[in-house]
Amino acid sequence: MQLVRQKRPSSVNRINRGVAAVLLAAALGTACAAEGAGPPGTGAAGRHGGQEQGGQERGGQGPQAPQARPRTASGALAAYVERFRREHAARAAAARRWGLRRTPLLPPDPPKVKPEITFRKGFEVGDPSLPPVFTTVPTRDRVVFLTIDDGAEKDPELLRMMSELDIPYSAFLSDYLVKEDYGYFRRMRDLGVALHNHTLTHPYMPALSYAEQKHEICGQQDVIERHYGKRPTLFRPPYGNYDSDTLRAARDCGIKAVPLWTAEAFPDRMEWREWDRDLHPGDIVLTHFRGRGDWKGSMADMVRQAMDTITARGYAVARLEDYV
Repeated sequence: MQLVRQKRPSSVNRINRGVAAVLLAAALGTACAAEGAGPPGTGAAGRHGGQEQGGQERGGQGPQAPQARPRTASGALAAYVERFRREHAARAAAARRWGLRRTPLLPPDPPKVKPEITFRKGFEVGDPSLPPVFTTVPTRDRVVFLTIDDGAEKDPELLRMMSELDIPYSAFLSDYLVKEDYGYFRRMRDLGVALHNHTLTHPYMPALSYAEQKHEICGQQDVIERHYGKRPTLFRPPYGNYDSDTLRAARDCGIKAVPLWTAEAFPDRMEWREWDRDLHPGDIVLTHFRGRGDWKGSMADMVRQAMDTITARGYAVARLEDYV
């Protein structure tokens, strides 16, 4: 079930090229603005202002307070670039504070039209109408997607870290773990994280009947809607294992797609499912809600490992729900 991948281009990634273009445009805009600026009576804007003031004085009204100069396109661009610089500086400071080697790259704007999601070759179960199982979103954007499974560890440091770094991620939850603290994942939802389905009790799905699988999936749909207000449309089967009954039950419970993964992040390493041990545009990265009791590190350590790898390879983390 492995795909042959083309080598990724060695050119500067499109995000950095876009930033460079914006900064160049800002420099040109600043120069143009400076050319038209100056004291009253100089330049086009100054000459117009002097005529208006002179007319008012001749009319006996006396001098008027100077009016604000209309905001030009170059001024708007300069303001945008200044805001971008401030946000980048804040992001860089957060990266240093959390011990990342590099500042995470910013993803491009979400696509106006989401790509069509289909079964990955070799992952089909015979019925093309079932929710597609996939490991990579079809996109040319140099983005990957970070997903976190189950809900065992409820580390408040993770919420602070991801919020300060502004890194999007998606959570796939199992109720037998989440019910220990529904409030933790409510705070996560309030920070903009999408909460998806990972079954009620995390069983090996192919060992269950269709009715049992439907109970696992639909039951978790009910739990997430009851506690978080929205029924998910994405489902990940435990261990990545499924059969035709799994997908049929998922469809009958309102699931539209089944994302698996191409790489898995740990605090001390990355594990790869592709032959080239690399990232590719649209890849999905898996990790888990775990801590030092299970890992050689904390969730923050895992994020550092994952983000250092992702950024070093020229990728940004985007929001999965913007593409699927």
